[in-house]
Amino acid sequence: MKAVRHVLALVALGLVVTTASAQFVKGNEAVKVMPDGTKKVETPPLPSTTLGAPCAADNPACTASGWRMVETPEGLRECTEIYARPGTCRASTFGTEKRPRLWIVKTRGQWMQCQLPDIGSKCVSTKALPYSAIQ
Repeated sequence: MKAVRHVLALVALGLVVTTASAQFVKGNEAVKVMPDGTKKVETPPLPSTTLGAPCAADNPACTASGWRMVETPEGLRECTEIYARPGTCRASTFGTEKRPRLWIVKTRGQWMQCQLPDIGSKCVSTKALPYSAIQ
């Protein structure tokens, strides 16, 4: 019985570690850990053309095409757009709720949108049509 509890505890720990590691995208150049341990986070720059009014994160109609998972100075956020403008993001529900998501990352100096929290997944430029997935 003790051995079974030990195995169950290891399985539970493995699930926690797996879930926690998916809370960021390994290799995302937008997140840099500084020598003093602090994080410096870059979000996609706003375009030079004028954007319309931001689509608020609390408006369900704004997420018809899925959430953009963006690393921000506040941590991983679900956003209605890739730019993470104020009011367009909310706390991440990744790991607790299934919904369409795209992961916004910077790799090789380019902003990309990935189907999964993995730079090796289907990633395309933020200017191209994305590959969203229910996660």
